[in-house]
Amino acid sequence: MTETAASLARFVTPPTVPVDARGDWPAGEAALGTRLPGDYRHLVAAYGWGEFCDYLRLHTPFGTSRYNGLAWQSGRLSGTAERDRERYPYPLHPAPGGLLIWGGTIDADRLCWLTTGTPDRWPVVVWSRDGRYETHPMGTSAFIEEWARGRVSSRLLADMEPGPAPWFTAFRPRLHRCLRLTEGPLDHERRLAILRDALAPTVDRGTWRSEQGDAGQDHFATVGTDWLLTYDMARPHQIRISFPPEDAPEAGRRLFAAVRRMRCEVTRISASRGEALPAWGAVATEDTPRET
Repeated sequence: MTETAASLARFVTPPTVPVDARGDWPAGEAALGTRLPGDYRHLVAAYGWGEFCDYLRLHTPFGTSRYNGLAWQSGRLSGTAERDRERYPYPLHPAPGGLLIWGGTIDADRLCWLTTGTPDRWPVVVWSRDGRYETHPMGTSAFIEEWARGRVSSRLLADMEPGPAPWFTAFRPRLHRCLRLTEGPLDHERRLAILRDALAPTVDRGTWRSEQGDAGQDHFATVGTDWLLTYDMARPHQIRISFPPEDAPEAGRRLFAAVRRMRCEVTRISASRGEALPAWGAVATEDTPRET
């Protein structure tokens, strides 16, 4: 593993089972018409397809999902670099010195390599959704680590939220459920503590509170089982959870036990798009598991 990829792996724990992390590198590079940077190959092997800190997305050349891959990103410009140099300062790969996209953000910005010189020296270019660009003279692994440490100066990217330790979420098939609860006698912070204790061990994924303190969300994940949760202060308050389909019985058992400890009752079970379900084990229309 390259030193930059190893440094990132020490800072942000890779998933136990990375998604779309293995494949035929020579065939993938042949399809793109270029060799890819060594640190990117190590990055893909360690993390696979997924998202850093719910913001920066890493694509891989492998797998069958239409949302992943590098080859599909050879799009067409709504103009030409020659005639609109301010809007398109760089050509797109496979043009010489073109941009090759290796990731993105939740805000629809593109993360690219500027393919000039040897692949291991390609800099990162942020190509924003509104057509602005900035170049960062470092490779993929170093760029991700510097951003996660809050050391990337960018006019285009959001900052890493201070507080939680950085994390990586593998894009794997998940089911999504929402439990709406009765208020109960306990306050929000006490209920949250009970919920996290019932699902322990857990790690923070960020917190939001309104200025008045009467609305907010607490995001966290379970360690080992890879369940992603949001506890919402909305009235009525609710728990949103996503989990691998095979974990549905265990997730339901532990979640309903937690609700009882919180001294609440479940008044409604729904899928992520609002479809009401008669029971936890019921199948929702959307339950072709989504990668998220």
